[in-house]
Amino acid sequence: MTDLLRAEGVAFTYPQDGRGLRPVSLHLGEGQVLFIGGESGCGKSTLARCLSGMIPHLYRGQMNGAVWLADQRTDQTPLWQLSELAGLVFQNPASQMLSPTVEEEIVFGLENLGLPPAEIGRQVEETLAIFNLEELRSRSPQTLSGGEQQKLALAAITARHPNLLILDEPLSMLDTSAAFDLVNLLVKHTAQGGAVVICEHRQEYLRDFPNLHTIHLGSTQRHLAIDTRFKWPATKYQEIRLDAENLIVERGGRVILEGWSFHLQGGQVTAIVGRNGVGKTTLLRLLAGLQPYSGELAVYADDQLERPQLGIVFQNPDLQLFNPSVREEVLFHVARPDMDLYHCLLAALDLERYEQVPPLLLSEGEKRRVALATVLMLCPRHGVLLDEPALGLDTYHKLLLLRLLRALAGTGQVVVLSTHDIELAAQADRLVLLGPQGIVASGAPQDLLLQPTLWEQVGLRIPDWVLPAC
Repeated sequence: MTDLLRAEGVAFTYPQDGRGLRPVSLHLGEGQVLFIGGESGCGKSTLARCLSGMIPHLYRGQMNGAVWLADQRTDQTPLWQLSELAGLVFQNPASQMLSPTVEEEIVFGLENLGLPPAEIGRQVEETLAIFNLEELRSRSPQTLSGGEQQKLALAAITARHPNLLILDEPLSMLDTSAAFDLVNLLVKHTAQGGAVVICEHRQEYLRDFPNLHTIHLGSTQRHLAIDTRFKWPATKYQEIRLDAENLIVERGGRVILEGWSFHLQGGQVTAIVGRNGVGKTTLLRLLAGLQPYSGELAVYADDQLERPQLGIVFQNPDLQLFNPSVREEVLFHVARPDMDLYHCLLAALDLERYEQVPPLLLSEGEKRRVALATVLMLCPRHGVLLDEPALGLDTYHKLLLLRLLRALAGTGQVVVLSTHDIELAAQADRLVLLGPQGIVASGAPQDLLLQPTLWEQVGLRIPDWVLPAC
């Protein structure tokens, strides 16, 4: 069997904070898939950069060991040559978008291969169909949802048909149906002699993948006993209710939300689930006061009408982080910081060891925890909205997140999260299923999970490992 990838003792240290990747050796042949797991911040993304040649060509730091793509040693081969041997999809797909439209994003890579126009046209149409992007072909990538951007990044790379695919959290922003579709595509790729490296937390989707090999980075899995007695620092309890009537959002000539009506009750964690592009992010931005709309939105605290004050944690944490250290980020623009709350948040989100680290040097999961801490430090009056908070989080840190959100809901505040992680949604107090026309169902997660017709109605598959035991 021919090796498409080989690494011997490859390690890397970033100069800014001394973090990075401990020595790893591996090899991957035709028809094989390698799953790389490990807790948040263990070095999975760094390894992906090393295996693709991004390190050492585009990142400063100390690299040891060596990597070969086919017979090309990466540190001795130009990056443009390496890109013909392996395709890398970043964990944050927005950073990979270069073109003004979806179609041109796919065309860009094909033109760099020097293909004739007719062949480029054929490949583009085929790729758009495979990833269900036909209706988005003229849209700007920056206007897409996170999941749609992730599909586009995957489409642009796979259209070039590299033998080796290196994918950093490729399932993280995809809805369940799109995730299963991607796995089927990767199975076909390996069946045709290609190889795949997948850095992921959602290993369940790959459990039936032929020729699957596994490497876990970092320390062994943490003990998952979480102290459920965690309490929010002294906070006045309020009964908060949010009422929305006939919400309409139009953007770029398109109707995003059309006549949505619902009620959100404080004191519980609400999870919102729906297909990529259905409007989850738009809804959260509207509730946070960041999206123009028509309709009625009202918040009542102890039956008194108030102007909505809800903090929001964005899907892309890079949009919220800009200070030189985690400490300065969390305390930014807090006139009289409650230092007890500050230390409580750092402990609750497992951030104490990163207090002096620049936030943008952290892993994607760590960045999201910092972004949440910055929002909660500002003590939003009515609650918090979280857009895909589980991205980049391992099981341990998802449990930490749930513990913190339940404590916040315990003060009576509104806590809403949008997610494609059905396992996380199943642990919420209330689950809301969204379809193109609005809310299809709302209720206890365990009840909704036992109604497959509802999930078919919104176009989602329920992973069998999430179904309640009967």
